[in-house]
Amino acid sequence: MPLLLYECKKSSSSNYSLSGLAPLEALLFDIDGTLCDSDPLHHFAFQEMLQEIGFNGGVPITEEFFIKNISGKHNEDICEVLFPDWDHEKGMKFMDDKEAYFRRLASKQLKPVSGLKKLQKWIEDRGLKRGAVTNAPRPNAELMVSSLDMSEFFQILVVGSECERAKPFPDPYLKGLKALKASPKHTMVFEDSVSGIEAGVAAGMPVVGVATRNPEHLLLEAGATFLIKDFDDVKLWTALEELDRKAIATDAA
Repeated sequence: MPLLLYECKKSSSSNYSLSGLAPLEALLFDIDGTLCDSDPLHHFAFQEMLQEIGFNGGVPITEEFFIKNISGKHNEDICEVLFPDWDHEKGMKFMDDKEAYFRRLASKQLKPVSGLKKLQKWIEDRGLKRGAVTNAPRPNAELMVSSLDMSEFFQILVVGSECERAKPFPDPYLKGLKALKASPKHTMVFEDSVSGIEAGVAAGMPVVGVATRNPEHLLLEAGATFLIKDFDDVKLWTALEELDRKAIATDAA
């Protein structure tokens, strides 16, 4: 694990620190489950469509199954887990149909994670670089970003399937850093899934875990620097205020 991540870990005094990032230069965000609580819509879409084809004997998949086998993963990997005996074309056709179903649901039901607009303003006020990095298909990603009114906010959008390897490999985050011309030593990541956190950590950045749905112990085990419930969480704002103070002190020196 990079030294930077040790510097940003929870301290013994129970303060949550990102001070090793100062000066902060850029932020990279996952989309699904991080900017918006979209996992229930994905779970519903999979549940309905898998039941229709008799998956698991027609018994609906549970939330536990969804978290373990689907959440945060790339569609190619999900296909291998769900349909190991299917040919690739048939499996990916199912996934494409599922994503179209998700988009129909999301166009009517998508809501931002609490505090997102507050964080967005904080970032814009400081002129920081920002990008979205996702394993979602590009049509899904663009729909979600647009529905959240963040199309102009993000300077780049990196899609896992358009990289050599998707999350949990670091490739999407490394591509995002390169596109923004940002240093991993001065960039932080927001992620809600194990695979996403592993990708951010592997790319050499501290990752704030957004515990919207996935079990907290799994997010910490994946390497999250600390966890927040949403973007209103006091732990996040304590860490950001500390970064502001350190940046002011550095400038004064």
